[in-house]
Amino acid sequence: MMDDFTKGQRFVSDFEPELGLGVVDDVTRLSVAVRFPASHERREYARDNAPIRRVRFRPPDRVRGRDGSTFEVASVEERGGLLVYHSRSGESLCEADLSDTISFDKPEERLFAGQFDPPALFDLRSDALRHQHRRRASPVRGFAGGRIDLLPHQLYIAAETTSRLIPRVLLADEVGLGKTIEAGLILHRLILTGRARRVLIVTPDSLVHQWLVELLRRFNLWFHVFDEPRCASIEASREDANPFLEDQLILASLSLFAGRETRVRQARASGFDIVVVDEAHHLAWTPDAASPEYRAVEALAEAAPSLLLLTGTPEQLGIPSHFARLRLLDPARFHDLGAFLDESERYIEVARAADRAANP
Repeated sequence: MMDDFTKGQRFVSDFEPELGLGVVDDVTRLSVAVRFPASHERREYARDNAPIRRVRFRPPDRVRGRDGSTFEVASVEERGGLLVYHSRSGESLCEADLSDTISFDKPEERLFAGQFDPPALFDLRSDALRHQHRRRASPVRGFAGGRIDLLPHQLYIAAETTSRLIPRVLLADEVGLGKTIEAGLILHRLILTGRARRVLIVTPDSLVHQWLVELLRRFNLWFHVFDEPRCASIEASREDANPFLEDQLILASLSLFAGRETRVRQARASGFDIVVVDEAHHLAWTPDAASPEYRAVEALAEAAPSLLLLTGTPEQLGIPSHFARLRLLDPARFHDLGAFLDESERYIEVARAADRAANP
């Protein structure tokens, strides 16, 4: 019983098993003091609810004394509140003389020594793991947390995008339909499910702080704003430092990368899981030339497994502009503008034939 403490009894701590085997050092009406010689620590507990557990060996356990001698327990008796272990050959060892370095780290050792929790705690752990599994397997995980209106079209787009193994997507909703919210939903779910740990968001200079506030206010995602002075400060503090390895979630303006090969190279080498580019329709490209902004985004897109482009109506600036954005998503699929135009013409013919078949 916990009330029958006697000096010399051996206990282990439930909360600090690393302290080793303890010995009861002092007992009062309200408290019990336990000394742990192996770790040179001493603890004093309330007598009626001390978080310690009595060490009792049983046949055929092996016990070890302070002098290093060991034997197999054949029988156990109690003398004056202390356990005495006997071997078949007549050896005896009082529990007060047990080795202080005996540990019960392995599960089987704790089981054989009687150091196990009551069934109620096992049931509690089992229920907690079951609830955790249901939460992690929930189809709405990552969506039920943002401070947003639950609009069907935004949730549908976010669900479709995050269901892909490696999403490389162009979000081309009309102005005002919430592309930023959709991108936030996608990032929120990818981060919570562990599919994206390092994120880079690239926006025009005028939208950096708007993105920062929206992500924090609506999704509790704290992004770190990177600009040229911050990158230079990091490089000045440490030789050969890569500024983009300082944080996991980074928000930067497009001007940080346009025409700066060093920054592009550093960002590529830092291993971002996903790159998000806002206002992608402003990235100028023709078959003969590309703007510095387009070349910078193209280099970042090549190095990142996932890519999210936000833009206006796809063909608002012409088919070549739309093709330029598709090149960023899949350069192997969209490698030639002329072939893309021919393929688009065939789509128009198929659509007309389908319309005539549906409306004879």
